[in-house]
Amino acid sequence: MSRSADEMKHKFGDAVWQERHAVTRVDQLREWMGVDTDGSLMRDIQLGLARAPMAMRITPYLLNLIDWSNFRRDPIRKQFIPVGSEILPSHPLLKMDSLLERESSPVDGLVHRYPDKALVLATDCCPVYCRFCTRSYIVGLDTETVSKQRASPFQMRWDTILEYLRATPVIVDVVVSGGDCFRLKPSRLLAIGMGLLSVPSIRRIRFATKGLAVLPMKVTSDHEWTDALVNISDVGRDQGVEISLHTHFNHPREITDYTVAAAELLFKRGIRMRNQSVLLAGVNDDPDIMKQLVKKLSDLHIQPYYVYTCDLVDGIEHMRRSVEQACQMEKALRGITAGYNTPLFVVDAPGGGGKRDVHSFEHYDTQTGIAVYAAPSVRPNELFTYLDPLHSLSPDVQAAWLDPQRAERMMFDAVNAARAKIGGA
Repeated sequence: MSRSADEMKHKFGDAVWQERHAVTRVDQLREWMGVDTDGSLMRDIQLGLARAPMAMRITPYLLNLIDWSNFRRDPIRKQFIPVGSEILPSHPLLKMDSLLERESSPVDGLVHRYPDKALVLATDCCPVYCRFCTRSYIVGLDTETVSKQRASPFQMRWDTILEYLRATPVIVDVVVSGGDCFRLKPSRLLAIGMGLLSVPSIRRIRFATKGLAVLPMKVTSDHEWTDALVNISDVGRDQGVEISLHTHFNHPREITDYTVAAAELLFKRGIRMRNQSVLLAGVNDDPDIMKQLVKKLSDLHIQPYYVYTCDLVDGIEHMRRSVEQACQMEKALRGITAGYNTPLFVVDAPGGGGKRDVHSFEHYDTQTGIAVYAAPSVRPNELFTYLDPLHSLSPDVQAAWLDPQRAERMMFDAVNAARAKIGGA
């Protein structure tokens, strides 16, 4: 290897270099795209970004994984770079904060929905921005369609969050997310971890990141950050508190030599890892693809944990799959490996019902695309509806959803049918 090639390889494996060279504008894509003689693809990307709720930010590492000769169908591209021609109208019942996280926030920066679990939103930044981000209302830069709701600086909120956690001993499980924990400075990561470990009632702490899938060299090149995570884990183990890293892989091609090196390092240093995926059309909705992903993650000691049906997010209707398709995918996966390495397919129920086993609906009408779920341990006596993507429904039902009166009637009938089943149980 020549000296220049060796230097380039060294730079490519450095997380700071990756983040500094992240692509955030359409014109920066030109050198990666190859030939676009009439500029039609560039215009299509510009149109996609104009309609997207998330700004574009994608690392050279991920750009290098894209098959540019098959750009429109590439599963890596689909997750991070929108093109206008593929975007379908969003479901008419879409809301920006579809999970109503803000309504479950007793203090700024903390979501308390489940009785014994809380979510700390430690940052609103990520190494890359996923098109399908549930928190598109707050994460990342403003776009042409969304002005982000900026939170106050985290340090100003942190003392209040800790006070709430100490005053609410029923909370034993805390997820630290955002944004993405990979964007926390080592000192901030350490302060958050040690702060949470100082709360006697907390028994489990999870750090959530997509970083291992999109910037794995952070683990191997930012030694201070990795040492901070390991330090938290070691102290937690001594105190009997479980520390884990939850990551987010969606496709087996996201697992590379860089991923293997990072995962092996974390495993050897005692970090427990789990993975959460999102079911996405054209990315991982093929059972063979999902099986490959599950097997590869298991071999890296990253436990496949959840596969989410895609939340209702503006500009990604074409990427969502129906509840019926999610059920079929889980059936296809069940039995391919050990049960503890088989992910549970879930719906994060819009309206604040929390995560529900995709099969556990009280009522599901495949014709109207309405699935109704109960969440008795989260919000008893309430029902929550997940709505299939419009493109999975018949033309007549699609038209019905665009008629407010017919749409209201469909929702009314579905909820009543669910209530009747619950009452008759």
